[in-house]
Amino acid sequence: MLCSLWKAWDQHVFSDLGCRRDRSAGSILAVVEPISSLLPGNAAAGAPLHQGAPTLDAGEIAFKGEPGLARPRTKRVDVYFSADVETDGPIPGPYSLLSFALVYAGRFDGTCFERAASLDRTFYRELRPISDSFESEALDINGLDRDRLIQEGDAPESAMTDASAWIRSLAVGGQPVLVAYPLSFDWSWLYWYFVRFSMDGSPFEHSRCFDIKTAFAVKAGRPIAESGRSQLPPNLLAKRPHTHHALDDAKEQAEIFANLFEWEGR
Repeated sequence: MLCSLWKAWDQHVFSDLGCRRDRSAGSILAVVEPISSLLPGNAAAGAPLHQGAPTLDAGEIAFKGEPGLARPRTKRVDVYFSADVETDGPIPGPYSLLSFALVYAGRFDGTCFERAASLDRTFYRELRPISDSFESEALDINGLDRDRLIQEGDAPESAMTDASAWIRSLAVGGQPVLVAYPLSFDWSWLYWYFVRFSMDGSPFEHSRCFDIKTAFAVKAGRPIAESGRSQLPPNLLAKRPHTHHALDDAKEQAEIFANLFEWEGR
């Protein structure tokens, strides 16, 4: 098998073969085939190489007249949204999501990460509770007035449908990915609320998510138990405080996420 970047042959060999390079797809990445399989059947007998030669399209080699050999690839792009929730209990359903925020945090195409130039593309809502159950300790932490939200909070149906539309509008050309630190709590609440209340379901489908805690553990060479926010080195910390207001904390988290993504690790 031949696996070659073929950069040196790009202008010479491929022009002889009658190939063209798709500029939008970038350079030839690799050919993983015996070289003889890339040539027309009569090429080895001395026939001109351009007869029936392969053409290059969108980063794939496809033989004229043999479309089954072509496997077009669409380069996927992750579009990241930092998320934070404030609730009145530990799990959705018996308890309620009281507020949540989403902040556009950047995008990654598999090669280049582009952090958000600013953290001003945001979505924030305060919601009407869906049950009578709550834990006082949770309200003490987030400082939200549950009685006020019963009267003034947005209906979950409108809040989650609006959030889904906002996410999709910013993720045009890419795939939305939810980011949180740690992921498990915020994801469980938002996924449940999107599926239960949004007319469009979850914009993150069932699994497009990124756990900052796990990423830090891997890059820093630490166990998960030693990868909490308090263990972050100063160069990864955000410049803004953690306030337990969903919008403030989603912005702080977006900054940590971008710092970590650009960090080379230990």
